[in-house]
Amino acid sequence: MPRTRIERVAAEEIGISTDTALRLGRFFKTSPDLWVNLQKRCEIESLFREIGADIERIVPFEQEAV
Repeated sequence: MPRTRIERVAAEEIGISTDTALRLGRFFKTSPDLWVNLQKRCEIESLFREIGADIERIVPFEQEAV
């Protein structure tokens, strides 16, 4: 993996792709899922900071008991 890719991930210029997750998983003897899930969590938290107020205004669906 190019050193520049790691530098760009660390600088938050790019996210962790599936390819990168596979390579990091192999190198660190972890699951690629760990890296993909970290990326997903980062994206969710980042977006929630931007649109969280809009999300909080959504009224949850209430399903009637049968």
